[in-house]
Amino acid sequence: MAAQSRRHRLFQAGFRAIAAIGADRWLAPVARGRGVILTFHHVDPAPPEAYAPNGLLTITPSFLDRVLATLRQRGFDLIGLDALPERLARGGRPFAVLTFDDGYRDNVAHAQPVLRRHGAPWTLFVTSAFASGTGRLWWLELERAIARLDRVRLPAAEPGSPAIDLPARTADEKSAAFAALYADLRAGSEARLLAVIAALCTQAGIVPGTLARDLCLDWAALRALARDPAVTIGAHTVSHPMLAKHAAEVARREIGQGRERIEAELGRPVRHLSYPVGDPTSAGSREFAIARAMGFATAVTTRPGHLFAGHADHPHALPRVSVNGYHQTDAALSALLSGVPFLAWNRGRRLNVG
Repeated sequence: MAAQSRRHRLFQAGFRAIAAIGADRWLAPVARGRGVILTFHHVDPAPPEAYAPNGLLTITPSFLDRVLATLRQRGFDLIGLDALPERLARGGRPFAVLTFDDGYRDNVAHAQPVLRRHGAPWTLFVTSAFASGTGRLWWLELERAIARLDRVRLPAAEPGSPAIDLPARTADEKSAAFAALYADLRAGSEARLLAVIAALCTQAGIVPGTLARDLCLDWAALRALARDPAVTIGAHTVSHPMLAKHAAEVARREIGQGRERIEAELGRPVRHLSYPVGDPTSAGSREFAIARAMGFATAVTTRPGHLFAGHADHPHALPRVSVNGYHQTDAALSALLSGVPFLAWNRGRRLNVG
């Protein structure tokens, strides 16, 4: 976890430096695109624990309020995803789209009141297995399993590879164990990732695949939410796989059946898609082509960046800007909305759609 902490300290230092020299103001006309899609996951007022490796996915309601107020102050129009293609094509005032991934209960409990107070439209991307209470929130399973264990022991994944044996008594040790396992498992197949985390859950007395029932909105709650005219429901596949790691027919089935289940449950068309995980190792040109062929109006990644005029020709490979729980500061928010960090991140490229 030390490497992760260093990385986030570097990010925070960069945000402060951008604010100190005013780059978020004088570089914004060059760096900022026509609009931005913001990514959120959890919204929760509870303070983080000392061991909270998924803390980057959670912001407080008060910070969400600051995000929305800042967007208004900076002249951004808050628009829904349905309006994005036309606004992207014609330009005009900068706009922001608010998206929430996975379908968590806290989005209704803690985010919706803030969003309603600001009159903000927003999109919830639903993973159909999570809504059914059967999906694997594996990143949270991993966190909770390590929280219960004093040592993480796993046999070698294959002949010649080392066994895993890591201490996990203190918060720092648990954080380091999570970071090591997360990096190792993300680099391999999804089947191995799920099997290893299931084994750890068993050691820790956790039944894999049960967290979604407590943490995610079920179909009845989603039907109630969908009646809010400010809310757009989008698709986030059936089981939240890293699509690019699977065969094309699996990717098509995950995307198509995820949308079909939502449409059947809610009785309305689903026009927008979010690729699970969404980085280049999880969604690329093949997935973009599948989303286009299936007729989605837009599909969003987690590739970082603002939206530029050229994205109008690539509506199934749209970048987003993550609102990170580790950086709930005015300096970080100002930098992200300016687009300045992405000049370096994307090496000057405005489009990253391959």
